[in-house]
Amino acid sequence: MTTATTAPAVTYELDDGVAWLTINRPDARNCLSRAVREGLFDGVRRFNDDDAAKVLVLTGAGDRAFCAGGDLKEMAEEGLQVPPVDYVPQFGRNIEVDKPTIAAVNGAALAGGFLLVQTCDLVVAAEHARFAISEVKVGRGAPWAAPLPWLIPPRVAMEMLLTGDMLSAERARDAGLVNLVVPAGELRDATQQLARRIADNAPLSVRAGKRTVRLIAESGLSAAYDEAERIWEPVYLSRDAQEGPAAFREKRQPRWEGR
Repeated sequence: MTTATTAPAVTYELDDGVAWLTINRPDARNCLSRAVREGLFDGVRRFNDDDAAKVLVLTGAGDRAFCAGGDLKEMAEEGLQVPPVDYVPQFGRNIEVDKPTIAAVNGAALAGGFLLVQTCDLVVAAEHARFAISEVKVGRGAPWAAPLPWLIPPRVAMEMLLTGDMLSAERARDAGLVNLVVPAGELRDATQQLARRIADNAPLSVRAGKRTVRLIAESGLSAAYDEAERIWEPVYLSRDAQEGPAAFREKRQPRWEGR
């Protein structure tokens, strides 16, 4: 007698220093069931604790959807009203992630799926990817979209929030939401290459760079400069800051220690 096994809702795979966190519900368009939400939090915590993982890639299984948002059937059954702040991972809000993150968007990224894209540092999209804040079409809310006008032009953000219509991958790139658009068959390789270019750099500098980008959105220019000086001082004082110039002088690859 054989026992049926259930595939995990979210999988974690380490590929040459790049952690691939994959929502594994392709038949349900990778929507955010309770098992998926819990799996995402567990996967992000695993990435945070995994010293071998330098960059996190978030993606979805299959080629139809990155994530189509919340599981509406589950919401209806539970009578969900206001979702708690920790409903899904929001990097920098309900879970800290110091290392870089990339969304590899393999299809539709709608509602809560768009939230996951928004929370990542970089975005690589397949040509057929589509993006929408579709809550207005089902009477739900999107308070998590508050940072969106910092990421894309305010009028594009307004259009997305008021219409719920989809943006193509190309328009999302033109608006600044997406870094790179590639053919679907090249999504994995293109994302891995981008992640490896980041992973090859000095880890302390990478983490400080990530923090620096957000400063101006959180404070005035003068305060941002002061905070940037504080963030970067430990980088200047690190052993890696001496290793980089030494490796250049000796014509070899640097050996980063992350300290």
